[in-house]
Amino acid sequence: MPITATCDEPGITVVTMDFPPVNALPSAAWFELADVITTAGSDPSTSVVILRAEGRGFNAGVDIKEMQATEGFDALIAANKGCAAAFGAVYDCAVPVIVAVNGFCVGGGIGLVGNADVIVASDDAVFGLPEVDRGALGAATHLARLVPQHMMRTLYYTAQNATAQQLHHFGSVYRVVSRSELLDAALELARSIATKDTRVIRAAKAAINNIDPVDVKTSYLLEQRYTYELNLAGVADEHRDAFVEKSTGATK
Repeated sequence: MPITATCDEPGITVVTMDFPPVNALPSAAWFELADVITTAGSDPSTSVVILRAEGRGFNAGVDIKEMQATEGFDALIAANKGCAAAFGAVYDCAVPVIVAVNGFCVGGGIGLVGNADVIVASDDAVFGLPEVDRGALGAATHLARLVPQHMMRTLYYTAQNATAQQLHHFGSVYRVVSRSELLDAALELARSIATKDTRVIRAAKAAINNIDPVDVKTSYLLEQRYTYELNLAGVADEHRDAFVEKSTGATK
């Protein structure tokens, strides 16, 4: 199963994404991920959720090839709505969400990580938004929760990545460990949270969300408006076609 949820330890649900080769999720998978995370948090026996991935990297965003293979704007709209649903599910999950980031976390992956409660990362992890190189916009809302304002703007305009070590320096990544230690590091923290009274933890999650200075769902929706404008102007298609042509050529 591409998205699974397991409960091998009391109070801890581990949600795993597995979409080879790079965990670029098709639009339906974003909605599925949202449902799985919401269901896990709604279970009264769950105290904390870990979101992780198998494979080369944590998340490569939306499946651009799916989008370009679909006539009209249905795939684009579905991907945008699916991303919004998944990002919102992480943020609104009734219990804390720990993300364990391996390898690359780009595009939609930033939306997941930026809305999480705690981040642990492998020492080879990188974080970034290639959106401007794809003729799109979005997730600056979430990148701004990971790096300072001017760094966010620099990374956004240049489509550069930040390393796990840089994010640890900024204070947004809790721990940086080797890939082989990543799940154990996430579980160690999850066990600490799971020992607490889950009624208090759930209240704490709600309280922290309610004092958040940024309405992440509304601000992301505003970003998406500009993506739709770029699509209607035909700009986004140019860049996505170029990406598909380049990536297809690379695999020949």
